[in-house]
Amino acid sequence: MHETICKFGYPDTLLAELDHWVILLRPAQVTLGSLVLAAKSDATAYAALPAAAFAEQAVAVARIEQALARFCKYEKINYLMLMMVDPHVHFHVIPRYSSPRSWGGMEFADAGWPGPPDLGNAVKLTPQQIVTLTDEITPGMNLD
Repeated sequence: MHETICKFGYPDTLLAELDHWVILLRPAQVTLGSLVLAAKSDATAYAALPAAAFAEQAVAVARIEQALARFCKYEKINYLMLMMVDPHVHFHVIPRYSSPRSWGGMEFADAGWPGPPDLGNAVKLTPQQIVTLTDEITPGMNLD
């Protein structure tokens, strides 16, 4: 796996792996259930991905939205392709909600609601919290 995927904690944060994509738990939770959808390709431009990756992205998005709907009951969802620091094709997946969500004895508010997500207001998870949260979200990644 390339450096961008590894930066987001792979393999400890892995929720699902497809042929062209990985779905990772985002170690810094902007909102509860924040993920990263990363292309496995070394491409640093979206248009440089192989055609099959675009087709498979629909499957990845369906898995993400199904799992997060069950886990945190988001109201909206944002897919942010920033690629300013981390060069490989990836999206930050930020579930959005108007009222806080609770998990693991913590409260997660959507500080940017209803505007853009506040990426600087993320909760950094401990290694044990990453394991626990990954274990809770992973079962929802299997399409029914």
